[in-house]
Amino acid sequence: MRENQLGKLITNLPEKPGILGREQFFSSAVLVPLVLINGEYYFLFEKRAQNIKQEGEICFPGGGYDPETDRDFAATAIRETLEEIGIAADKINIVGRLDYIITPFGSLVEPIVGTLTVRDLGELNLNPQEVEEVFLLPVAHFEENDPEEFSLRVEMQPWHTAENGERTMFFPAEELGLPPKYWKTWNAREHRVLVYRTEKYPIWGMTAKLIREVIGLLRRP
Repeated sequence: MRENQLGKLITNLPEKPGILGREQFFSSAVLVPLVLINGEYYFLFEKRAQNIKQEGEICFPGGGYDPETDRDFAATAIRETLEEIGIAADKINIVGRLDYIITPFGSLVEPIVGTLTVRDLGELNLNPQEVEEVFLLPVAHFEENDPEEFSLRVEMQPWHTAENGERTMFFPAEELGLPPKYWKTWNAREHRVLVYRTEKYPIWGMTAKLIREVIGLLRRP
């Protein structure tokens, strides 16, 4: 870069920093759905169907962003909610957003908070290919009960050995001449996992993280 190019660099710097390398992430949106019943708000949860990748998991509605159909991530959250639980679009009211979540597994999630106008869960038309059941739990339960904290071990692995002994190389650190510490698993660290125990199912992972964020906002003075 020559001396006279500094001005060009400054001009092209982003006014509002984004997420560098965002295109490498799987981008998705999640709706945090609140249902008002007799003056009290409840979270609506899904239990995922048994024939999909997330089988049996407890979560909020959501899925991948589609740039061809979704004008923004709120639209993604609404579309996925319609597809999964069969509620009418005019019964979903977006009230705001939570901070982005970047998972250690290569996903970027935009959480959207919304209310659902539902008097009875029988009004919903679940997609059996994606959702086994839906259920409600009072927000008050999570206000009164903090999550437990556990941890998982996350490692950087330059190669992987399959059960048959075949090795797949992802990152040829030795061939590239990098320091020996990168020739094997490195940067092992703990990834914190939150778990809420409930009368229905344990709620953990990203869903628990979103719940705790909502509760934290409610507790602010």
